[in-house]
Amino acid sequence: MTAAAPTTHDQSLGRGILLMVLAVTIFTAMSALIKAAGRIPPGEAIFFRSVFAMPVIFGWLALRGDLANGISTRDWRPHAVRGIAGTCAMGLGFAGLRYLPLPEVTALRFVTPVLLVVFAALFLGERFRFIRLLAVLIGLVGVVVISLPRFSAGGTSGEMFGLIVTLASACLAALAQTFVKAMSGKEKTAAIVFYFSLTSATLSLLTIPFGWVWPVGLEWVWLIGAGLLGGCGQILLTSSYRFADAGVLAPFTYVSMIWALLIGYLVFSEVPTLPMLAGATLIIGAGVMIVLRERQLGLRRTAERKVRAKGEM
Repeated sequence: MTAAAPTTHDQSLGRGILLMVLAVTIFTAMSALIKAAGRIPPGEAIFFRSVFAMPVIFGWLALRGDLANGISTRDWRPHAVRGIAGTCAMGLGFAGLRYLPLPEVTALRFVTPVLLVVFAALFLGERFRFIRLLAVLIGLVGVVVISLPRFSAGGTSGEMFGLIVTLASACLAALAQTFVKAMSGKEKTAAIVFYFSLTSATLSLLTIPFGWVWPVGLEWVWLIGAGLLGGCGQILLTSSYRFADAGVLAPFTYVSMIWALLIGYLVFSEVPTLPMLAGATLIIGAGVMIVLRERQLGLRRTAERKVRAKGEM
């Protein structure tokens, strides 16, 4: 039993990382669909994103045979707090997509994993290992390299507004993800995702007086698709925290930068600049650093357990 523990740990860690990578990839595609439907107000986009995530949740529960108990909850209060923070983060993020290119919005959102590591250490008691912190900081340097040239030259008022709301979105998203991490060991994944979708759909209705518009043509496809992808991504994101610490998973959110660059160029004709490519290289390097470090720690734990096992014999 003792010898199997490191293998189990490594498998759990790898599963958490894989789920996170899949989640951020899906969320990048979702953001592209919201950007494509740029005429739609952010509050209305939240409504579609939330309502059409629910069929994904119920379908997932049906496949697992857990439709009856999957959304039961022990305490609705943390769901409500997380839902409010997450809804505000989503709305501000959607607003930012109207004013900034997709790669830049994605880069600015990388404030989230930086704050998530800090919040997880402060509120959840996770260890603040130096290598984890260094990897996240290197990723943040990559974000600065990507973003600074645009704003140091002086952007328009719309671009500066987009910068502010996107950074605010990243901060609130970190707070929301901290609540998700805190609930992940106590609440079912489906319940966490369902009550977030329910809260955000309800709160989005408060924005109707600010001007909703009737979608036309492909806008229906973009909005419904964003909701379906959002439901899938939320399930994967929430599930990932069951297998690995937030500090370990944080650098892997940087994978979305690669997809944002590709989608921005191919779909929206947003040509990546040299600073953007340099920053993306730093971000990828940060993810590789954390993988190598966690592998080293796993090997060290294996060696220590073998030594203890021999001593007990």
